[in-house]
Amino acid sequence: MGVILAMDIGGTQLRAAVYPTNNKTPLEIKRAATRGQEPGAFDRLTALIDSIWPQEPVEAISIAIPGPINPYTGFIIETPNISSLSKFPIGEKLTERYHVPVFAGNDANLAALGEWHYGAGIGHHDLVYMTISTGIGGGVIAHDQLLLGSHGLAAELGHVTVLPDGPMCSCGQRGHLEGIASGPGITRYVIEKLAGGISSSLAAKSNLTTLDIAEAAAYGDELARAAFAYAGGYIGLALANYLQIFNPSIVILGGGVSQSGGLILDPIITSLQQHVMDPYYLEGFELTTARLGDDVGLLGALAQAHIQLAEK
Repeated sequence: MGVILAMDIGGTQLRAAVYPTNNKTPLEIKRAATRGQEPGAFDRLTALIDSIWPQEPVEAISIAIPGPINPYTGFIIETPNISSLSKFPIGEKLTERYHVPVFAGNDANLAALGEWHYGAGIGHHDLVYMTISTGIGGGVIAHDQLLLGSHGLAAELGHVTVLPDGPMCSCGQRGHLEGIASGPGITRYVIEKLAGGISSSLAAKSNLTTLDIAEAAAYGDELARAAFAYAGGYIGLALANYLQIFNPSIVILGGGVSQSGGLILDPIITSLQQHVMDPYYLEGFELTTARLGDDVGLLGALAQAHIQLAEK
């Protein structure tokens, strides 16, 4: 019986897993440091693959990539935190080396696929997945199909303008949801308010993080709670737009910020209800958090391989 080798390329860690073709329980998982700002990321990737290469026949290699990628060609357009993989034909290079089919996709798109196949999205035909962490990414399943677009660049859910002339986003544009409601966006909001004279227990913190803000909010710090309310309000506004565009039956929120519980979810729900065009969009609708945790990239890559192999 053959196996599938799934990989998740992260900014700090490379992960590889060997899965039986008919099971989502891995036979083996290995990790290696990405060292993204150093040259040689592809060599570190292949060294990890070599170290986990199984005795069983490998039916495919499937990879989750942290950045825009053309999934039809396997060409990485950009990897912001892994400089040597930008503008890199990873599909072609891995096919040449290992002589098996290679499938590659954006990590947030594949997370949507993973949650749909194995997690919170099971049983749904139309869903939106959004990850809220250092950045904001996403994926859309429309009528049982992963929405990719003509170049595979669809569903950049964090790069929609929700506040014209708002804060600068990591992509260089102003007012994107990511610039406002990601972890760094929430932190920036607090720092700006502290600089403006707002009192808070967070004023004593150096190297402020979103976790610091969440902990302060849990203890009733008004500025910390306001930061999550501000971010959640804009996430809810964006979700209202996504409901009207994609009409999903479920929205799944992943990433570290989504784990802040009611601090972020309550303002999201309130804002969504205020901004959605018609209450009918909310009939039978579910808003929930992701279930697959750190394995979502690997399982998304596994799901991608299953779909691609079935289509061949």
